[in-house]
Amino acid sequence: MKNISHSVEQTMDIAEKFAETLHGGETVLLNGDLGAGKTHFAKGVARSLGVDDVVTSPTFTLHNSYGGRLTLNHFDFYRIDDCEEVAILGLDELFSVPDAVALIEWSENVGRLLPSKVITVTVTKLGDNEREIEIKR
Repeated sequence: MKNISHSVEQTMDIAEKFAETLHGGETVLLNGDLGAGKTHFAKGVARSLGVDDVVTSPTFTLHNSYGGRLTLNHFDFYRIDDCEEVAILGLDELFSVPDAVALIEWSENVGRLLPSKVITVTVTKLGDNEREIEIKR
């Protein structure tokens, strides 16, 4: 499924509608270049899950967890060179938790640790405010 967003708020709205379909246990891979809008998509998912906290990209902490209708485990593996680092920290154990949703940015850096069943969301910058958001289940 492909959507075109013309604003940050529209990106968050698309993410919010997508998150309404989540029941827990899902691992969602957020793909896109730096500045494409992955974190805004994550904010929309969080809003749909009832998260009240401010959602930020965990670029330096690797993982942020937020409480809501389901726990949101948000990962950013941009700085990971060796997926063994993630395994040693046990973060891969949070990818398919039944009462949580895992959102993973830069998943290609931890490819072999990912579960076999994932949802892929690709955010592509088309212009200053325009984004294509493709969701593959």
